Amino acid sequence: MTVDRAPLDASDERGLLPEGIRAAAGNLVARIRGGDLGAAPVIAGLLLIWIVFQLLNPNFLSSTNLVNLTMQSAALGTSAIGVVLVLLLGEIDISVGSVSGLASAILAVGYVQMGLPIALVIVAALATGALIGLAFGLLRTRFGVPSFIITLAGLLAILGFQLFVLGKTGSINIPFDSWIVQFGQQWFLPPWASYSLLGVSVLLFAVSQYSNSRRRDAAGLNSTSTMLIVVRSVVLLVVLGVAIWYLNLTRGVGAMFALFISLAVVMHFVLTRTRWGRSVYAVGGNVEAARRAGIRVNRVYISVFMLCSMFAALGGVFAAARLAAANQGSGGADANLTAIAAAVIGGTSLFGGRGSAFSAVLGILVIMSITSGLTLINPDSSIRYVITGAVLLFAVVIDSLSRRSRAAAGRA
Repeated sequence: MTVDRAPLDASDERGLLPEGIRAAAGNLVARIRGGDLGAAPVIAGLLLIWIVFQLLNPNFLSSTNLVNLTMQSAALGTSAIGVVLVLLLGEIDISVGSVSGLASAILAVGYVQMGLPIALVIVAALATGALIGLAFGLLRTRFGVPSFIITLAGLLAILGFQLFVLGKTGSINIPFDSWIVQFGQQWFLPPWASYSLLGVSVLLFAVSQYSNSRRRDAAGLNSTSTMLIVVRSVVLLVVLGVAIWYLNLTRGVGAMFALFISLAVVMHFVLTRTRWGRSVYAVGGNVEAARRAGIRVNRVYISVFMLCSMFAALGGVFAAARLAAANQGSGGADANLTAIAAAVIGGTSLFGGRGSAFSAVLGILVIMSITSGLTLINPDSSIRYVITGAVLLFAVVIDSLSRRSRAAAGRA
């Protein structure tokens, strides 16, 4: 029996490419033809945005500006992680901004006006988020109310609670010398710590890839070669190492941004390496099939809504720390839509079942890059919304076309 294989290029025919590299290239071509573009369009778009704004203003890619960009990304990016989880189920939560605003108010009132320990107030804010998510999940599973309606009602009700908690003053400043404000504005990792975290992260990535490859080998499935895993790990180490080196030319990697990235890494591991994470993808892909497979669908819905609101609450704590204040506008304006847009732009499908926790990281970097670049060139403020909306629409179109391509490939 012969196996047809189209040659990749002339060097491939001469056998100059290692077998693992040839197989990886073939798999990549097959994935692209099948509509599985991964994060490539997002990364390409981010690089294009950076090039354009650098040409318009040479200060855009300065170390100082990129440090500010990363610090501004942490709060909304954390909320976007929760949105990714809900979108994986094919649901939506438009209340994340209001939840983050309420968490900011709880932090400011509890710490400044009531004199409670910051740690206790943060726990109270996260617990409030969990209760809100529990209510959303129960309404969704017990009564079948669409998540858009549930969270729209929640958005309005939670905004009322936020105004009630803040009281007549409407704005509360958090002392600059408090550790939470220092964490949000002034704490940066020393170079040795940032490089150490990078080394550990790349090592864990390589071990995870190798372990997954061994499991696929044992199951008789296509697997990634050891050489390709090494190449990927080295490339990741070099790219992120250069990025950290460049940020360290000024203030370095912010502690809050490092925590945001750590949360994305943890959630990626949970989604890809635990039974609960596989259940989330299964429910988002086909809820009826997941139910028939024995997955407790209602528990998945409730747990995801709870985590989404908790991430929104943590994002509100980060926002208050960054601004050193909480007010009636906290979590308002375009916070809801920005968190949702970040998740979608980063590659999470609106149709459920496809996405990654890293979608929140990529998406928020795209949005904050647009915001930062437009701030530097100082056009009319309306342009930012137009450009962000256009990028969001483009991301949804790419997702829809990819979904159509996968469906056509499946029929073929």
